[in-house]
Amino acid sequence: MKVELTGKVLVVTGSTHGVGEAIARQAAESGAAGILVTGREAAAAERVAAALSGSGTETATFVADLADPDAPGCIFAKAKDSFGRVDLLVNAAAVTDRAGWPDATVDEWDRQFAVNARAPFLLMQRVIADLLDRGAEGSIVNILSINAMCGAPDLAVYSATKGALATLTRNAAEAHMAQGIRVNGINLGWAETPGEHRMQSEILGKGPGWLAEAEASQPLGRLISTDEVARMAVFLLSAEAGLLTGSLTDYGQFVVGSV
Repeated sequence: MKVELTGKVLVVTGSTHGVGEAIARQAAESGAAGILVTGREAAAAERVAAALSGSGTETATFVADLADPDAPGCIFAKAKDSFGRVDLLVNAAAVTDRAGWPDATVDEWDRQFAVNARAPFLLMQRVIADLLDRGAEGSIVNILSINAMCGAPDLAVYSATKGALATLTRNAAEAHMAQGIRVNGINLGWAETPGEHRMQSEILGKGPGWLAEAEASQPLGRLISTDEVARMAVFLLSAEAGLLTGSLTDYGQFVVGSV
């Protein structure tokens, strides 16, 4: 089965690194006509866009901090100005800072909800409104987290944001199913990304050997790769997913509820 996004235009948040970058690359390989690369670092955005352009995909970049309430609208406007439309959206950007019961602050709560829940909502709102105005079908994929089911104690705030986005995913799917707008989510487990490497090795102080220790603790002996997540996301975006909407796919190495 060949998964194709031929002729489609998409926005991928957080596409300057990690899961978002892998999804943008996979989308380009799958024939996407246009991709807006967006993140907080201009140099990284230009690097990814150049790589995608080299494969024949038209690209544009936009630098924004999703904690800014105006950022989602500006991202959407840039995509419209660059390509004339948006067919597909992937909300991959997220703040994963540790904040739990003993130490979470109001500022940390507000920042994580702004980036992880409010920004995806506002982007979905813009894209859905545009699709409805054009009478067009479209697809949205939200990168969620297995932590939304409960989460580790030091990820209490992060887990809450992903739980909120999971509810919004299903709500949007139900609201716009009849218009051919599909909305699905991936409850991602422990993945090997540049951001996770920095979190584990530097912020949490586990050093360069953290990955080997982490992989040894997993049932299949390794963490999830960004390419694996990207293939799943592009499938959900594509027509190959059929009528699938409102699904929250658990993509991890543990069956939820088994322990």
